[in-house]
Amino acid sequence: MLDKLVIANRGEIALRILRACKELGIKTVAVHSTADRDLKHVLLADESVCIGPARSIDSYLNIPRIISAAEITGAVAIHPGYGFLSENADFAEQVERSGFVFVGPKAETIRLMGDKVSAISAMKKAGVPCVPGSDGPLDDDEAKNKSFAKRIGYPVIIKASGGGGGRGMRVVRSENELTEAIAMTRAEAKSCFNNDMVYMEKYLENPRHIEVQILADGQGGAIHLGERDCSMQRRHQKVVEEAPAPGITEEMRKYIGERCTRACLEINYRGAGTFEFLYENGEFYFIEMNTRIQVEHPVTEMITGIDLIKEQLRIAAGQPLSFSQKDIQIRGHAVECRINAEDPVRFLPCPGTITRFHSPGGMGIRWESHIYTGYTVPPYYDSMIGKLIAYGENRDVAISRMRNALSELIIDGIKTNIPLHQEIMTDENFKKGGANIHYLEKKLGLQ
Repeated sequence: MLDKLVIANRGEIALRILRACKELGIKTVAVHSTADRDLKHVLLADESVCIGPARSIDSYLNIPRIISAAEITGAVAIHPGYGFLSENADFAEQVERSGFVFVGPKAETIRLMGDKVSAISAMKKAGVPCVPGSDGPLDDDEAKNKSFAKRIGYPVIIKASGGGGGRGMRVVRSENELTEAIAMTRAEAKSCFNNDMVYMEKYLENPRHIEVQILADGQGGAIHLGERDCSMQRRHQKVVEEAPAPGITEEMRKYIGERCTRACLEINYRGAGTFEFLYENGEFYFIEMNTRIQVEHPVTEMITGIDLIKEQLRIAAGQPLSFSQKDIQIRGHAVECRINAEDPVRFLPCPGTITRFHSPGGMGIRWESHIYTGYTVPPYYDSMIGKLIAYGENRDVAISRMRNALSELIIDGIKTNIPLHQEIMTDENFKKGGANIHYLEKKLGLQ
């Protein structure tokens, strides 16, 4: 097992990694910005190193400073968590060139799957179902681009190859909009991702967002741990996630899971990862792969009993998977609500000091967060301050427990989106299951 590890992240995921390390006997080094010196994981880690000012570019995105922290503390590995540098192939490459273990896939795998065009090509080769599209980047040939769109069928969506987080996408419903949409998406892609490559796909009108969790050891072992439904979204940002996905049968789970694990073997994947799909009319369509741990990983842990962070660490230490696909059993249902420091109506971030905090409890309730009474939520980072997870023997029980837990959760001094989650948990269409990715925005009047 790894001896000492740098946690190259902040907030709840940093604390989650620290807890897993403690269970495995791994010493921890918390790197932090000047704004985060009072974070819970910083106070609990064996060692801590300040790596710069509050701005992410000067701290959590500063590769030399993170690697230097590993060097001066004698760490052997670096865990990137999610966000920040977690899917940065240059970071992974520099970590390993510097003689440290990167807890995640190899740099070439991150590059392959981080570029949407190359990822789709690799998935098609591996037999993973994909959305009908241009099968490659678009150029400036207007006639050819219009031909692509006609073959695919309107509406189509133009996407940035290096995009993510809901940026770099435009829906086109008619031919006279196409050329301008391509140009605008290309300009946005260049500005946001320093990569102006764009491609075209069929725009699915009412899909659900279904994703498959995998683990692969890079030694010929790969398994899937079922699927999650992440269709409750606002502006392409997930709000509520659950597992397993309502309406997905065991046969469908096996079908898509086997294709994902086969793809892992094809690309020699190592670590935890997630295949994301749009799902409509009984068909799965691959959209991207996240080569890291996901925010919503706890719902999969709850229904499988497998600690995904500990498995990441074991794989990074060179250990093969300790179980096979037949060992994976899905039991019960889990729901996760992302708790954000934001106005629940206008969705604007609301940093500030938490004057009173009380976490919920009871059967099947899990609270993942770094906050405490007196903690000041800084304005420099993502507004998520916690994740509330409810587990039950079935979906109705999980939702009922979530409603109770939300009523017990107290975070005073700042605004949060707890009222939004309370509204979702009592929504009749959500309770039925199977709502599409546009449902929440329509409900909130954002469409």
